[in-house]
Amino acid sequence: MSTIQADTPQATPVAANVAVRQPPAADPRFARYLALDDFEAAARRHLPRMLYGFISGGAETNAARDGNRDSFQDYAFVPRMLVDVSGRSHGKMLFGRAYAAPFGIAPMGAAGICAYRSDLVFAQAAAAANVPMILSAASLIRLEEVRAAGPTAWYQAYLMGDTSRIEPLVDRGAAAGYEVFVLTVDVPVSANRENNVRAGFSIPIKPSAKLAWDVMTHPGWSLGTFARTVVQHGMPHFENMDAFRGPPVISRNLERALGGRDRLTWEHVRLIRRRWKGRLVIKGILSAADARAAKECGVDGIMVSNHGGRQLDGAVAPLRVLPQVAEAARGMTVILDGGVRRGTDVLKALALGADFVFLGRPFLYAASVGGEAGVRHAIELLSSEVGRDMALMGVSDLSEVRPELLTRTRG
Repeated sequence: MSTIQADTPQATPVAANVAVRQPPAADPRFARYLALDDFEAAARRHLPRMLYGFISGGAETNAARDGNRDSFQDYAFVPRMLVDVSGRSHGKMLFGRAYAAPFGIAPMGAAGICAYRSDLVFAQAAAAANVPMILSAASLIRLEEVRAAGPTAWYQAYLMGDTSRIEPLVDRGAAAGYEVFVLTVDVPVSANRENNVRAGFSIPIKPSAKLAWDVMTHPGWSLGTFARTVVQHGMPHFENMDAFRGPPVISRNLERALGGRDRLTWEHVRLIRRRWKGRLVIKGILSAADARAAKECGVDGIMVSNHGGRQLDGAVAPLRVLPQVAEAARGMTVILDGGVRRGTDVLKALALGADFVFLGRPFLYAASVGGEAGVRHAIELLSSEVGRDMALMGVSDLSEVRPELLTRTRG
């Protein structure tokens, strides 16, 4: 096994006061949740089969989804010993804001079907923990309400190649006070998620005897999430795909509302860059060539991501292309999304060139079984792991997490 050589400059250290954060008192309800994966096991029991399948599944054979997790086994740590790590900090600066940890909550569409008012739950939990969250365009609560509840929230868009629809949505995000606009570019068409079909899930939701039985046999979700949502807030709508309210989740017109994404090009990115005055991030980059194209368009950052393995099955795991993409993206912020579950995963990504990481599924599982308190506990678990693993690696600041602390174990 050979040690990886460092070839990227160190990040600017974060001020010492960034990481001074007292952890919340332990919630006895979550004493048995010791790692993020524990939330998935609980959510699998709590959620109807169709919804668990929707969250957990990828496209076609799940090869891309599984590859995301597997990629972290390509590397092992080479820790340093006898280093004073008593003053360690895992705070991180990103786009001019000091965050308490180097990770955030990724965008997740239709999350409000899986956990009650989950978009607000994510925003509030993230703000309380001082980490970022990204609101999906396919969310079910108005982006204005989410931003008001969570000042660390970003907005993510799925855009059609239509200027008349792009410009009003960009303006809506700006008017709501969002500072970061994330454009997802890896969904020109809907993926083949045959796992959803087998599990009985579809958007729009299609009533059936199988669906009715699935709902009735999971009363915690059917009463605590779906019925509660409909009674208190009405039938959920896709609120943030355009400048205007989108269709309800049971609408047959949903596919029509999502059409036209296959016409989106780099010219539209340049249009957004001219109109959007805040930070602009492109999500779904896996090639160095696309990283260079994003830089030419004046983008502030890229998310190296394969959509959680939910789009092109067989797409390379983001971690496996991260070093070359980060090299091509010099001068831009590089964020990794895909497969992160442990503090060690976060640190491997940072060592290989990421400035920050995002993850989604574990936080949605936590929201489904524990609401905002569950998400806060999940954030605290991962944050604690990062700090502990830094000490075990012999580093006191995230700027010291360098490629030479890793060795490649295969490939």
